[in-house]
Amino acid sequence: MYRVDPKEAVLSHLDKPGGERASTLSSRAEAFMRAHIQPGLSHKVVSGVAQIVEAGALLILGIGIYAYYLAFTDAGIYLPLILGMVLAANIAFNIARTHRIASYRTQFAQIWRVLAGWSGVFATALVVLFVLKAGESISRVWLVSWFLSGSIMLIVLRTGLRALIMRWSAEGKLKRRTVIVGGGPDAEALIDTISRGASSDIELIGLFDDRDGARSPEQIGGLYKLGRVADLVEFARRARIDLVIVSMPLSAEARVLEMLRQLWVLPVDIRLSAHMSKLRFTDKTYSYVGDLPVFDIADRPISDWNLVFKWVFDRTVALAAIVLLSPVMLATAIAIKATSKGPILFRQQRHGFNNELIDVYKFRSMYTDMSDAKASRLVTRDDPRVTPVGRVIRKTSIDELPQLFNVLKGELSIVGPRPHALQAKAANRLYHEAVDGYFARHKVKPGITGWAQINGWRGETDTVEKLMARVDHDLYYIENWSILFDLYIVVMTPVSLFNSENAY
Repeated sequence: MYRVDPKEAVLSHLDKPGGERASTLSSRAEAFMRAHIQPGLSHKVVSGVAQIVEAGALLILGIGIYAYYLAFTDAGIYLPLILGMVLAANIAFNIARTHRIASYRTQFAQIWRVLAGWSGVFATALVVLFVLKAGESISRVWLVSWFLSGSIMLIVLRTGLRALIMRWSAEGKLKRRTVIVGGGPDAEALIDTISRGASSDIELIGLFDDRDGARSPEQIGGLYKLGRVADLVEFARRARIDLVIVSMPLSAEARVLEMLRQLWVLPVDIRLSAHMSKLRFTDKTYSYVGDLPVFDIADRPISDWNLVFKWVFDRTVALAAIVLLSPVMLATAIAIKATSKGPILFRQQRHGFNNELIDVYKFRSMYTDMSDAKASRLVTRDDPRVTPVGRVIRKTSIDELPQLFNVLKGELSIVGPRPHALQAKAANRLYHEAVDGYFARHKVKPGITGWAQINGWRGETDTVEKLMARVDHDLYYIENWSILFDLYIVVMTPVSLFNSENAY
């Protein structure tokens, strides 16, 4: 896995508004970025849900027949047997590779493998019961009824699943939007391999290459060159790219490293194609895009099931917090309205996930005629712009509580890098100008609280060193994320409020 030290990262000027280098994106690239993008579905989540539904259906069927025919007699024998056989069936289906999107698309192959696995589980169960001399304790009617009805149900489920997968495939929901970095004959061979083996799962958008002329023509294998590598940062964000495949030989180390220094800030998977390498490694070294062997260079943080877990965590915590803290929020709203003129809430544009602009809600803490929507000037100790109520709610972070509604809207997470105002500065330099690699914080959704905040890095950032400390903590959080890590940060957030010497 490739990792860039934020202190050494080199970003393209596309990440820096006002940069001198002009974009060289083609008109085709501009059209892609303007087009409506259909949200995709994670293959792992689809497969996982299919396994849960299938196992649940077999479990309910087995228990249902047992309850109807045997009225829950000998539950201590039957219930563990049913659970064990359902678990064994799921393992057998996975060994037979039937829980893959490619398998779901087949008509008879997956059904044949599933029925073979289901039959194997029953055959194994019969052998075990015979060896343990427990066959007389198990109803043959129940066993045969569950086997036959389960077989029919598996056929029905798999037929319906295939229809659903084929529809989603036709709609492009299961395709990963992919671009290729590189050109020439190597890229052409790569495109051909993907087209033959992964066209149902990969949508090839175009090529990005810094070379020109015969070494990298404008069109290769039916794909057009959309721009240079530095343009890919802007393009990937606006066109919602999922995967970047680098078509460069391992010997081109300098080119690969320079490309990674530009792209590591993006929330995308980056893979280095191994199709042209003369070196051969063990199978465990590679992952595959269809039949294409690749090296994993960088992974999108918090993806697939982890994204589902974080979504559930965010909504659960946000709803609970709104209910529990509603008296505090109501009292704050009354205090703001009673002590100063203007609205109760203050909206401010900030960068969210993948650098998208979002409106963040806060309780108003400044006098309306002195408010600074762009935060071009840092709030300091005894700042005359801050109201008496504002000083209290800023010190205790109560002003951030309305952001719980941003969480419910899907714009923020409970835990993540804090979203900063667009014109926020450290040592009179905009944050993204002061710290190289700053935008790597936006590979995940920003949060109401975060690892940097509970470690004392909240409030004023008047020096580059303070901002760098925040960024370092944010990148550590992104690389080490887990639900338990989020839970720890949530628990420690109230404790960290006692250390609020920099919050004004």
